Amino acid sequence: MKEVLSKATALLNQAGVDSPALSAQLLAEKAFDLDRLGLIMEMGSTVDPGRIGEFEALVQRRAKGEPVAYILGIKEFFGLDFKVGPGVLIPRPETEEMVEKVQKLFSENDEFLFADFGTGSGILAVTVAILFPRSRGIALDLSPAALLIAKDNARMHGVDSRIVFVQADFHAPVLADGQFDLVLANPPYLSEAELDEISPEVAEFEPVSALVSGVSGDEDIRGSVPRIAAALKPGGTVFMEIGYLQGRTACTLFESCKHFAGSVELITDLSGHDRIVVAKKN
Repeated sequence: MKEVLSKATALLNQAGVDSPALSAQLLAEKAFDLDRLGLIMEMGSTVDPGRIGEFEALVQRRAKGEPVAYILGIKEFFGLDFKVGPGVLIPRPETEEMVEKVQKLFSENDEFLFADFGTGSGILAVTVAILFPRSRGIALDLSPAALLIAKDNARMHGVDSRIVFVQADFHAPVLADGQFDLVLANPPYLSEAELDEISPEVAEFEPVSALVSGVSGDEDIRGSVPRIAAALKPGGTVFMEIGYLQGRTACTLFESCKHFAGSVELITDLSGHDRIVVAKKN
C-alpha cells in the first residue's frame, strides 16, 4: 500500500494539484474501501490487485484538476457528511462560522422559521434543521441540479419533512411576507476579474453561477438585501457570508436599507478577514 500511495502522490505532485498526499490518501480510502485507521493499518500490506485499476482511475481524474470532493461525492461540513457534485459549490470551512453564530442566537429547543437564500447543496439549511429540531425552513436556489442534491442531503439526514426546497431567484419577492425569524445567505460574491485569479480547480470545475456575481461581485448582495428585509419579521436576523474584500460595500448596502439601518455588524473569520454581515430588522 505504501508504494502505491507514494506513486500516486508523486504523480499528483507533478500534476500540480492541491494537497497531493492527502488527495492520494482519500482516493485510496474510497478505492480500497478503508477508513483512515484502516488505511494506516494497511500501509505495510499488499493491495488487492483487482482494485488498483479503480484507484489509478481516480488518481487520473484528480491529476486533471477535478476536486477530491466531486470524485468522492461527499464533503464534510460541521462534522456531517454531505453529498456534493458538479452542480454545487464544495462547502468551505469558513461557512461553518455562520452555523456557530446561529447557535449563539437560538437555543436548541427554540421554535423558529428560517430561510436559506442560495442553498446550493443545502448544507446550511440541513445543518440548522439538525441542530434545532423544532425549526422549519425554506431553502431557495435557482439551480435545479443544486436543489436535487440539497433534497438528497435533507433526506439523508432525516430533516426533509421540515425544509421546503423552492426553485427561485432570491432577487425576486418570493418570501415577502415578513414571517421569518432568520435568513441565511451565501450568495455568489466573486467579481469577474477575481474568477481569473482563483485556483483552476475551483474556476474550471465548480459552477461559475454560484461563484461570480457580475462585474463588481456585489450584484447578488445588492439584489437580495431588500428581499431579505421583506422576508424577515421585525427583530429577525440575517447572516450573510461575503467576500473578504466586500465588508465595507456589504455593510453600506445593508445600512442603506431602512429596515436594517443602525443594526448592522461585520464579523471577521478566523483568519481576520471580513466574512459575515449580521443585520437585525428594525
